[in-house]
Amino acid sequence: MEVVNPQNHAAKRRRTGDSDVYAADNGSDIDLSLLEAVEKSQSAAIEVLDLKTLKKLVLSFERRLRDNIEARLKYPDQPEKFAGSEIELHEELQKLKLLAGGPELYPDLVNLNTIPSILGLLSHDNTDIAIDVVGLLQDLTDEDVLEDNDEPARVLVDSLIENNVLELLVQNLSRLSESDPDESAAIYNTLATIENLIEVKPAVAEMVCERTKLLRWLLSKIKVREFDSIKQYASEILAILLQNSTANQKRLGQMNGVDVVLQAVAMYKSRDPKTSDEEELVENLFDCLCCLLMPLENKERFVKAEGVELMIIIMKQKKSAYSSAIRALDFAMTKYPPACERFVDVMGLKTAFAAFMGKIPISKKNKKERYQEDLEERVISLIASLFGGILRGSRRDRLLSKFVENECEKIDRLMELYIRYSDRVKTETERLNQLELDDLEMDEDERYNRKLESGLYTLQLIAVVLGHLWCSEHSRMRARIELLLKQQKLSKNDVKDILQEYHDNIGDLDGPEEKERAQTRIQKFISAFEA
Repeated sequence: MEVVNPQNHAAKRRRTGDSDVYAADNGSDIDLSLLEAVEKSQSAAIEVLDLKTLKKLVLSFERRLRDNIEARLKYPDQPEKFAGSEIELHEELQKLKLLAGGPELYPDLVNLNTIPSILGLLSHDNTDIAIDVVGLLQDLTDEDVLEDNDEPARVLVDSLIENNVLELLVQNLSRLSESDPDESAAIYNTLATIENLIEVKPAVAEMVCERTKLLRWLLSKIKVREFDSIKQYASEILAILLQNSTANQKRLGQMNGVDVVLQAVAMYKSRDPKTSDEEELVENLFDCLCCLLMPLENKERFVKAEGVELMIIIMKQKKSAYSSAIRALDFAMTKYPPACERFVDVMGLKTAFAAFMGKIPISKKNKKERYQEDLEERVISLIASLFGGILRGSRRDRLLSKFVENECEKIDRLMELYIRYSDRVKTETERLNQLELDDLEMDEDERYNRKLESGLYTLQLIAVVLGHLWCSEHSRMRARIELLLKQQKLSKNDVKDILQEYHDNIGDLDGPEEKERAQTRIQKFISAFEA
């Protein structure tokens, strides 16, 4: 069932006042300037938005609110007696939207203690009033409105949070129906408001998950089999909540989130999305999955839920989710040997090395050079993860044998990639050297990060794979590597230098012990190339 959505999310914050043209029903275009002229003539009496006007708006709103409360208390069983006061309250809430035109007044709005009154209406018995409040909040917190108004935005958002906006918004969600166009729009605006709040105050991403049942609500939406715009936006909000929060990643994992996201992804294992909006949904779902795969316990859940097998099926089907499946596998196998072992056991090597050799499905989307480069880098990372996770036994032998088969074609490909990325990094290094000659200040960290962005990280992973191959002491592989280096007028020392730079820059994000272990592994390769 397609939900009526008044705002396309790709243009979520494009305000209705933008100078554009609307297509009329008869197909002709109406210049908005004409509509604006009419609007101005009708609203000539509207006062300038200043503190005086703000106080008038607030006072009028508070009066209508009081009148409505009194009418409902006096005639609780006679709706016709309080219907008029509700219409007037609705009109006052619409007038308050004018405040979005003067965000510099937000601190005054907060000081007038109006926020609790506005938010209290999210629990109003009349859903239409709650919907008005959701629309108002979405307007007040809109990114375009808050742009260049950081301090007023912070004051408003802090007050909203302090007065339980998160709890009230999410509670209100439970009584809104997607089958009703107005309520569907309110669902959308609720999610937009939460996104706006996170934009101003990133800590809201964890607050809303701690204090409300938003995660469960979002999971229920992505479970729906049919595509609709609410499902799409729910997937995007879920990705935002998971993006930089280990706490949220773990929390969702404990709610069976890994399994739910896998089920949602599985709908696209053998079919492509039908529209660009549905494509965005699939991308969001894979973003969620990759974020979920950061904590170790969720990698375990992924393997138990047969996520490895599902990703291999998606790759074999060669649909549009092909590269996303490789990305998810890379996240799952990074520093998690059980996922690497499962991958080998379920015959994943053949599929992975087909991608490594450049045998990827061709479509309009992946003809783009950047797409192919991203995929290439992801596959290299995946193979490096396999070598890091499978250190011995028959699985290790099967992995190594891939580089011997077909006359060492995989080593040829590896060296081809090595040369390409090496040339890229050299070009960037020369450019950085020139910048320094031109007196542009750059510290070592920034210089190193620039090189990483130009391809150094992928080059380092290729050097790590070469280190694993060299340390296998397989004479045929060693001879091939040396021959290919010599043909490019290079030597083992060039590989060693890349590994040394990698070794020296390994961080301690995972703790000092893990750093020491990682450096010991790389030092082993360095020593092997020196021998």
